Amino acid sequence: MHDGALFRRFCILGVAAWLIVFALAPNAGLLVVSFLTRHPEDFVAPGLTLDAYTRLMDPTFAAIFWESVRLAALATLVCLLAGYPFAYALARAGRRARPWLLLMVVIPFWTNSLIRTYAVIIILKSRGVLSNLLEALGLTSGPVSLLYTDTAMFIGFTYTLLPFMILPLFAAIEKLDRNLLDAARDLGAGSLRAFWNVTLPLTMPGILAGSMLVFLPALGMFYIPELLGGGKSMLIGNFIKNQMLLARDWPLGAAASTVLTVALAVMIVLWRVAARRAREDEADDLLAEGAP
Repeated sequence: MHDGALFRRFCILGVAAWLIVFALAPNAGLLVVSFLTRHPEDFVAPGLTLDAYTRLMDPTFAAIFWESVRLAALATLVCLLAGYPFAYALARAGRRARPWLLLMVVIPFWTNSLIRTYAVIIILKSRGVLSNLLEALGLTSGPVSLLYTDTAMFIGFTYTLLPFMILPLFAAIEKLDRNLLDAARDLGAGSLRAFWNVTLPLTMPGILAGSMLVFLPALGMFYIPELLGGGKSMLIGNFIKNQMLLARDWPLGAAASTVLTVALAVMIVLWRVAARRAREDEADDLLAEGAP
């Protein structure tokens, strides 16, 4: 067998083994636990039941799930509005400045997100960096604290997940054919119309990819709402953690986790369908431009 083919098979088997051990097996275990009976000492007891899923039908869980989706969607929108201009400037930066700008985006990945969340606390707390700055500028007459508010949660989500939005957008904008923008301007389109009719549609795959990379983690995060929101907002990530660690109701926590996993899988499928349609539309446009 050729060395290249052998190495490729070895890599595929390694990835498959990694997925089975760290992805499929834990989720399969949660799925099994979600159908078992709660036990006060051993966490679960034998005996298949749909009791956990029946309890999830309570309107309280629907409200928690909806609040989680709402906050994750708003955080995704904020990241998109903040990340697109930065990604555009990054893609249009000179060769010398671009590596440094990319390094600024990647550096946060080198630090644990939990530590970075504590750094945000130092900025937002009363008598923190932001409070002292506003007081020094004369904008406030006393200490101001944004900690334990929805605003603090949005700042935490945006700060933590913004790089996941910028990088796919940068990749999509960088490969954009500038000749198409020149052609649009030659046909009389202004900057805003060229952006709306050319740049935005052609970078839609990057927008979709970045939105999914931000929305999916935001939907399940529990430490940012707890540390920055003070646990005032019960999100689905907090709900699962509380059931597993505090209430010790493992079947209910596993059932909620399974529902969240299925919802995320459906969203990923929808994203793939939308991304494929965007690529097909882009290919159709290129064929139409090349047609006599």
